[in-house]
Amino acid sequence: MKIYPTITTLVDYKEKIEEINALKLEKVCVFLTGLNFEERKELFKELEKTTIKEIPFVHIRNDVKTEELDFLINRYKTKVFNLHSKEEHPSLYDYSKYKDSIYIENVYNVFSAEDLLNWAGICLDFSHLENDRLMCKERYKKNLKIIKNSRIGCCHISAIKDTYYIDRSGEKRYDNHSSSELSEFDYLKKYDKKFFSEFCAIELNNSISYQLEVIDYIKKLFNEK
Repeated sequence: MKIYPTITTLVDYKEKIEEINALKLEKVCVFLTGLNFEERKELFKELEKTTIKEIPFVHIRNDVKTEELDFLINRYKTKVFNLHSKEEHPSLYDYSKYKDSIYIENVYNVFSAEDLLNWAGICLDFSHLENDRLMCKERYKKNLKIIKNSRIGCCHISAIKDTYYIDRSGEKRYDNHSSSELSEFDYLKKYDKKFFSEFCAIELNNSISYQLEVIDYIKKLFNEK
């Protein structure tokens, strides 16, 4: 079970970079979801100053240019990427060259088997799936069937809270990208270990140090070293 800490970009990422250098980490994942092109260029400059040697898994967004993918593959040996479905965020560029490395995430209610066509498979977001199990049994059954019949190439791991919030569409949600208790990851035990790919990223806005605690906690849940 390989689980990596992640530089998330929906919040200021500079403290995470400082932590990475202090801890001398060489492998992390990066989620580009909060950055436009100019902001991504700045992030890439900052990454060059770090101890990072490999970025195995990157969450891209629909406006990421193909040159950026080439840079990540060549400079940081990136193996897999994930995107949201075209129904949610239609891609602005032709990614067919990378179709064997790009996986589509199961996001909320905008997800179907057709979304995976012409891509490598699915990026399994465990917290989205668990939220469906808690809030929408039919959607959960449908998505679980798709997942079981698809290649799982990468995974997101976020928290499941005890209390819900209301999202922009008016839905109640328990999945969250911030965590305050390690027990918020106990839900993962409901899922077979075979669902965990070799590229699992902690999707939390929390510090890198806390993410490393989460990784150790999850491994203990599954009796992993």
